[in-house]
Amino acid sequence: MKLPAVYIMANKPNGTLYTGVTSDLPKRVHEHKNGIKSEFTSQYKCHSLVYFAVYEDMEAAITEEKRIKAGSRKQKLSLIENMNPAWDDLYQSIL
Repeated sequence: MKLPAVYIMANKPNGTLYTGVTSDLPKRVHEHKNGIKSEFTSQYKCHSLVYFAVYEDMEAAITEEKRIKAGSRKQKLSLIENMNPAWDDLYQSIL
């Protein structure tokens, strides 16, 4: 699935969150899960993909990532809970 996407990784429900953007979501989540190319997610053990949204182009994905990062924690939690109320790891659903 090589499509631009915004995603949020978490270490546990309502725990530490990491928001990112990528053009290859399965590859990037695999890197986070294995401690490759991300000190933050390695340090805080943010290994669960709890939210993602796919976009038609990278420009739109980057704009959305900036909007999410500028928002409050409450807004991020709302995004996650609307898509994934159980805080399941969505990694298998994107393979």
